[in-house]
Amino acid sequence: MRKLKRSTSAALIVATLSGTAALATAAPASAASYHCKTSSYTVDDPSYNGPDSDNWDFDVTLCGKRSGSNIYTTAKVTWDGPYAANQHSSLTFNKARFHLQTKKSTAGTDPVVQYANYTGLEHALEHSSGNGNGSYETGTLKTKASGRYQYLADGYIELDWSGDGAGYRKPLLFSASPVV
Repeated sequence: MRKLKRSTSAALIVATLSGTAALATAAPASAASYHCKTSSYTVDDPSYNGPDSDNWDFDVTLCGKRSGSNIYTTAKVTWDGPYAANQHSSLTFNKARFHLQTKKSTAGTDPVVQYANYTGLEHALEHSSGNGNGSYETGTLKTKASGRYQYLADGYIELDWSGDGAGYRKPLLFSASPVV
């Protein structure tokens, strides 16, 4: 009889541990995921007049998510730059930055509730691959949600081209993320 009790106890422990392991690996039902939108913009390098193509093709993915009472926004920039520009990459830009914004979705113009400038974009652009390609990811902005408002990620690129003396030119605008 003693053997039966031990084997029953062992079976009960194994069953309990199996159930706990299954619960531990299951994703929480309330886990939020990012809602993203990708858009593109092509810009010509105004300081380059060589024989090769000098266009920069940017794709920006803007993402937002709501988790509890917080809003998180982030962006990823990828590009296909000109091969010729990569040969002189450290001479292409004086400055470059990505301006990430968290906006409250309202009727009319959406107000900015938080923003950050990510100047690491310049370094990433100037250290593109041998073919002029590359990517850059911003940090993540965390904002406290207010009431039942919806929020979104928005942003733009600002480029100060070397050799043109114009400073930052008109921002390169991209489509905002879906509301969260």
